[in-house]
Amino acid sequence: MSDTLAPRAVIGVMTPAMNTVVQPELELLRPPGVTNQMQRFRLGGDNVSDDLPDEAQKLMDCNPTALCIGLTTDAGPGGVEKLSRRCTELEDLVGIPVLNASTADYAALRAIGAKKVAVVTPFNPEIDQNVKANAEAAGFEVVAIAGTCAPSLPEICETPLDDIRAVFRKVAASNCDAILQVGTALPVVSMIEELEADLGKPIVACNAAVYWQTLRKVGISDAVKGYGSLLSN
Repeated sequence: MSDTLAPRAVIGVMTPAMNTVVQPELELLRPPGVTNQMQRFRLGGDNVSDDLPDEAQKLMDCNPTALCIGLTTDAGPGGVEKLSRRCTELEDLVGIPVLNASTADYAALRAIGAKKVAVVTPFNPEIDQNVKANAEAAGFEVVAIAGTCAPSLPEICETPLDDIRAVFRKVAASNCDAILQVGTALPVVSMIEELEADLGKPIVACNAAVYWQTLRKVGISDAVKGYGSLLSN
């Protein structure tokens, strides 16, 4: 028998313990017949998170169809590859698909045919150079990048929406094909449709991208309206 409230899919969502943005944003994107079930983990160690496997095993008790890791690691040199390897290890452990926001971002950019990208981050100019290098290593030309300069990881969640809008407007002035936003603690999902209409550019926001990729991975192709072009098609 299928889950009464989730006859189509139970999505296991995992995010860093301090992140208060992933859970409410992904709830906005749920299609009918799908539920999101949360588990948190702490960042740290050589493998992104030392307790990720144990926390994932707890989440397996609710029999998820896939795990959606609400985390980007673009801020560190080689961080995207490190997260990808960690998710592959986790997938081998739990036996279901494991998707993460960093690689989902790039998959979404490829899906919309973007080659020249502008990037919005929650970081400062020094860290932005790592983000830029990771995007270029994935095959994209970064024509503009700017961040909101949050003073700490927990404070990313506190970034005022007008500050986020200002950074999007700044990078949109470039000759980009699309705007990529990294940093899953930066609240952007509720503004995607507004920003796309205002700026005339498609936007790949990391939380929307990882949920889009997770839904598609489990065979759900519903158009989710109101949150930008990626999920509406």
